[in-house]
Amino acid sequence: MDVIPVEAALSEHRYDLGALAKEARRSIVRMIGEAKAGHIGGDLSVTDILVTLFFGVLRIDPLVPDKQDRDRFILSKGHCAAALYSVLALRGFIPQEILPTFMQPLSPLNGHPNRRKTPGVEANTGPLGHGLPIGVGSAIASRLSGQNWRTFVVLGDGELQEGSNWEAAMAAGHRGLDTLVAIVDRNRLQQGARTEDTNRLDPLADKWTAFGWEAIEVDGHDHDALGDVLTRTRQGRPLCVIANTVKGKGVSFIEDRVEWHHKVPSPEQVTLALEELA
Repeated sequence: MDVIPVEAALSEHRYDLGALAKEARRSIVRMIGEAKAGHIGGDLSVTDILVTLFFGVLRIDPLVPDKQDRDRFILSKGHCAAALYSVLALRGFIPQEILPTFMQPLSPLNGHPNRRKTPGVEANTGPLGHGLPIGVGSAIASRLSGQNWRTFVVLGDGELQEGSNWEAAMAAGHRGLDTLVAIVDRNRLQQGARTEDTNRLDPLADKWTAFGWEAIEVDGHDHDALGDVLTRTRQGRPLCVIANTVKGKGVSFIEDRVEWHHKVPSPEQVTLALEELA
């Protein structure tokens, strides 16, 4: 696919986000099937969020990935790197041809994103609870520089059981970092169990509001709804978007199944999944 100019990507009428998301999901299934490793459930749940960001929200240019005034994107749930790589390839940051090398020795596409190896990756993530603190630092840097780029951080909902996130949320609320957006992939499943059985998060929006954030719930698979809330400018408060999603979205035998957090599809299951996503 050709590199998509930033001006075109910011036009909500230029691309079919549903078609792009479906293609990204096909890439995810193939990558994890070939690597025989990955986190397919969370990859599939976060895909629509990533497609909406990279094709309709972020001010970025794949031809100049380190442009100083670019928006910053941090995938805090770094174990879902396959979803990020598939979208980066569609957006033109990396060639489609390297996707099959996912998690192979010497591949730039590690199991967790590495900013030194992959254009479009802003931060090395994997240990959960690190992305939002990095995002707070980015938002402070944006303010100090006077350039006012926006910083978007995607977190897993199970990840919110890490206390470092709430320290970062408290700092962001205190400083009124209104260029910072946290997006929670609220699929309600984590490794081994449902989030509410492990350590109850609800009422989640109230928690963010108590820390001085604006909190909005949205359908995390509705590109229009996501784009509407993510493109609005705000003043005085950081924003948390609680994106309600289905883990394993798009593949019937994976959807909302806890065992698919870290399960790898067999070759036969890869074929079935690709047929459903055709």
